[in-house]
Amino acid sequence: MLKPAITQVSIDNTIANRWSGRTYDAAKAVSHAQVIALLEAARWAPSCFGDQPWRFVVWNKASNPQAWQQAFDCIVPGNQAWVKDAPVLVLVCADTLFSHNQQPNRWAQYDTGAAAENLCLQASALGLMAHQMGGFDANLTREKFNIPVQYTPMAMISVGHPADVATLGGDVLARETAERTRKPLTELFFDATWNQPVKTVA
Repeated sequence: MLKPAITQVSIDNTIANRWSGRTYDAAKAVSHAQVIALLEAARWAPSCFGDQPWRFVVWNKASNPQAWQQAFDCIVPGNQAWVKDAPVLVLVCADTLFSHNQQPNRWAQYDTGAAAENLCLQASALGLMAHQMGGFDANLTREKFNIPVQYTPMAMISVGHPADVATLGGDVLARETAERTRKPLTELFFDATWNQPVKTVA
């Protein structure tokens, strides 16, 4: 289901078509090749010193349903209601230290976000839907999957095929087909100094 962003000027289709839906087709698996493509996209994100501070843990229901269930159990109930049909879950973690000198890396979370967004954009390019979420128990996830203290669990991402809109109804249909919105450019982006709105026309 395409749900392109309504933009002021034309932007790349992959970016415009990326969106965080909540209705997955439980009958469609994500292949191993697709998973590797998602991870390869994340691998090529930029990072300070080229340190690549991100670490992802991947659970594919098709190949390891028991581990997928353990990961699912770490998600808050409100998110579980729609994540249940997503065949792939991903935990995104950020290293707190630089690998070359073991000093604190204050850019790690920024860089890890870039890697996560690369994954989401690649999902969109493959016709998949990825939804990033903060609603999970980081401590439980750390305990269940042996995440070292040095790494900070940042987000979980669900990945799968969007459900056919024809199969939806009621509130679910309304939510999935509602127009996407964003704050105006002038509220988010400034020209030369803080709070001076960027000019949106030449």
